[in-house]
Amino acid sequence: MPIPDDAASLAASSVRRLYARRSLRVPGTRLGAIAFPPPTDPRSHWHYWWQAHYLDCLLDEHLRDPLGDGLGEARKLARGIWLRNGGRWRNAYYDDMAWLALALQRLGAVEGRRRLRRRARVLGGALASAHTPDLGGGVYWNTTRDYKNTPSTAPAALFFARAGDTARAQELLDWLRSRLYDPVTGLYLDGVKADGSAEGTVERTVHTYNQGTVLGALVATGGGANLGHAARLVEAVAGHLAGDDGVLPLSGGGDAGLFTGILARYLASTVRAPGMDPQAAATARGLLGATAERLWADRTEVGGPQGRSGQAGTPALLFPPRQDGPVSLSSQLQAWMVLEAERACRHRIVRH
Repeated sequence: MPIPDDAASLAASSVRRLYARRSLRVPGTRLGAIAFPPPTDPRSHWHYWWQAHYLDCLLDEHLRDPLGDGLGEARKLARGIWLRNGGRWRNAYYDDMAWLALALQRLGAVEGRRRLRRRARVLGGALASAHTPDLGGGVYWNTTRDYKNTPSTAPAALFFARAGDTARAQELLDWLRSRLYDPVTGLYLDGVKADGSAEGTVERTVHTYNQGTVLGALVATGGGANLGHAARLVEAVAGHLAGDDGVLPLSGGGDAGLFTGILARYLASTVRAPGMDPQAAATARGLLGATAERLWADRTEVGGPQGRSGQAGTPALLFPPRQDGPVSLSSQLQAWMVLEAERACRHRIVRH
C-alpha cells in the first residue's frame, strides 16, 4: 500500500494527542504518558530513555516542518524531562544518558543556545567517565560498572563523533569491532560482563537497535573503512534480521517497542551518507520502505474524543503490532521514527 506524504505528520500528531501530558502538571512542560489509555497512578514509571526518543522525534518533525510547532514541543519536553528527573539530567544508566545526550545535542544544534549545549556537555562528561580501559575499553552500561555493552558504547560513540571528538568515537568503534562483532552473521552482540578476568564474558544476544546505533556512529565518524563496514552491516541486517518481505521485526511493548524505530533512524543516515556504497543505500531504502508500508497498512483509528485534544471526528492513529490492553508509547514512537526515516529518504532531508 503506498504511503501518503503526510504519514509521518499523522503519526506525530497522533502521538501528541494520545500521549502528551504536562510533566507533573506544570505549565510549559511536556512528558509522554507511557501508554494509551494512560496509567491512573501518578507514580507510575515514566521511562527516561523513551522520553529522549520522543524528543528526537519532535526534532525530526521540526526538520520536516520548520514552520510547525515541533521545536516548541521539543523545548517543553526537555523541560519536562529535567523536572520529572528531579531537576537533574543524569541518571544511573549510561545508555539512557547517551540517548538524552544525543537528543539535547540536536536541540542545541537547532537552537544554537549555550545553555542547551551545556546540558549536553553534562551528559557527555558522564559518558566520558564511563569510558575506561577495563575490559579493554568501551562504555559501562550503568553505575554498577560490571557490564560494558553496545547499547551504551555505540550511542556514546555517535555523541562524541557529532561533538567533533572523532578520536574517542573511533576508539569506541574499534572496541565494539574487536569485542562484540560477530563475523559469522556480520552483526553486533550485546555486551561484555565482568567476571574477574581481563576479557570478561560476552553476552551474545542480538538486538536490532544495536545495529542501528553502530551504523549511526560509523557514518558520523566517517572515513572509507567505517563507511565500508557500515555498508556490510546494512546487508547483514537485511540478511539476518528482516523477514523475506523485507519488513524489520516490530515489537509491541516495553523497551523493545523502540528497537526497530532506532534501527530505522540510523538506516536512514546510511542512505544519505556521502560515499556510501549505492547497493547498501538501496538495501537500506528497501528495508525502510517495506517496514513503513507494513506500519501504514495495519494502522487503526482511535476516535477524536479519546485523544488529548478531544477533537470529535478527527481520529488519531495507532500503529502495529496490536497490543492487548493499553498501547505502549514505545511502540508508537517506533512507528513515528520509521515513517519519518522513510520520508526523509524519499525527500533527501538531512537529519543530524
